[in-house]
Amino acid sequence: MFLQYFGLTDNPFSIAPNPDYLYMSPRHKEALAHLTFGLRESGGFVMLTGEVGTGKTTVSRKLLQQLPDSTQVAMILNPTLSAIELLATVCDELNIETDGNQASLKYFTDKILQKLADNHNAGKNTVLMIDEAQHLLPEVLEQLRLLTNLETNREKLLKVVLIGQPELQQLLKRNELRQLSQRITARYHLLPLNADEVKAYVNHRLSVANGDISVFSPATVRTMYRVTAGIPRVINLLCDRAMTLAFTQQRPVVKKHLFLTAAEQILGEDVIQQRLRGQQTLIYAGIFCSALVGGYLWGMV
Repeated sequence: MFLQYFGLTDNPFSIAPNPDYLYMSPRHKEALAHLTFGLRESGGFVMLTGEVGTGKTTVSRKLLQQLPDSTQVAMILNPTLSAIELLATVCDELNIETDGNQASLKYFTDKILQKLADNHNAGKNTVLMIDEAQHLLPEVLEQLRLLTNLETNREKLLKVVLIGQPELQQLLKRNELRQLSQRITARYHLLPLNADEVKAYVNHRLSVANGDISVFSPATVRTMYRVTAGIPRVINLLCDRAMTLAFTQQRPVVKKHLFLTAAEQILGEDVIQQRLRGQQTLIYAGIFCSALVGGYLWGMV
């Protein structure tokens, strides 16, 4: 709606995980490096965790772009499956022909193991990527571990990428999953953006769409971090709504009050007021502590 008005070639704040818009903050670069390193190691699992909306899925899409052409990838987006359902889905993703009349764990496992061996003999790597992995049942995770048992003298024939929310870390601490946890060769927890990164993130996404951050006033940019807590998905939602409001009111720049209005429409007025008050409390606490230290130092003179 607002693209032509602001001279943009694309919607810079779509919440779709488009790797072209991935802002590589130091944290995102480190996360991508960990995943890439882990897939090159001999172990079977790598893991990326983070709060909702921090950019885990987008990082995984960037990882897929960097994999060699000789890699066959199986992608599981909905892991709320039983062990046999997951194995059947893996067969589908790897283009393995199966007989519907022989639906058993052994049958699907044998089919997958044969595919892994065939890929290895053909010089191909096989990667299984599971999003929202915190929803995996313990028995399903154990079945995945058994799949990674097939190996050469140098490496596993199946590499598994687990992507999930922090609950995944707690899940893997369970005693029955300790063997799987020990096979994770790289793990990284993706944190939200800090204040400077929020500004760079918004500027990056706008520049990809042939725009720049002058669309937002400086006061608006400063407010973004306080309201969004540095969560990229929330930033996208609020910026998109704020630019829509600016367009409907024919405002060339998104002012702070428009951004707060957009935030209240999406997050709720009570949430916004709480976050703004929390920021003010920190400021007052900082001033108070500074005054105490200053008074103490003055008394020492």
